[in-house]
Amino acid sequence: MKGKLLIFSAPSGSGKSTIVQWLMQEHPELQLYFSISATSRAPRGTEQNGVEYFFLKPEEFRAKIQNNEFLEYEEVYQDRFYGTLKAQVERQLEAGQNVVFDVDVKGGVNIKKFYGERAMSLFIQPPSVEELRRRLEGRGTDTQEAIKNRLAKAEYELTFAPQFDHVVVNDCLDEAKAETLRLVKQFLNIV
Repeated sequence: MKGKLLIFSAPSGSGKSTIVQWLMQEHPELQLYFSISATSRAPRGTEQNGVEYFFLKPEEFRAKIQNNEFLEYEEVYQDRFYGTLKAQVERQLEAGQNVVFDVDVKGGVNIKKFYGERAMSLFIQPPSVEELRRRLEGRGTDTQEAIKNRLAKAEYELTFAPQFDHVVVNDCLDEAKAETLRLVKQFLNIV
């Protein structure tokens, strides 16, 4: 039996990655497997090629675009690409894996359009832009300029929420986790 697709999108700092990692670590019954995206940005911290992302040079990324190898891709900032390789997703689905996408909002919308009912899209929303600022500053991983850029992008990304199947507001992390788990189990028909 082929797997299904779960699409998670959110502005940076909304808690999306925390929720997705919790689902994958604490709920093995869901049989969730990451779709590892490709990016042209440099690895951060302990990130490894083929684990968190496939790290490509901008010119390598452009060549794959020309060869139509991406399910979706986006040039988020100049020479900063993110995308999902078609071949990997198909291999995972054929193996019966439920594939998890942790992608930007445009990518999420595009994947949903491509796969239709085989995919469920979830938008993890912060309670406010001000709370998002506090979270990003609390990470201690970005410069003030980067935070300013992320917040400007977040305001734009929030306009995409109505295009997703479900919106989960992450005001309280435990409640957001519980709501997300309920939606995923319902979609995967797991009691």
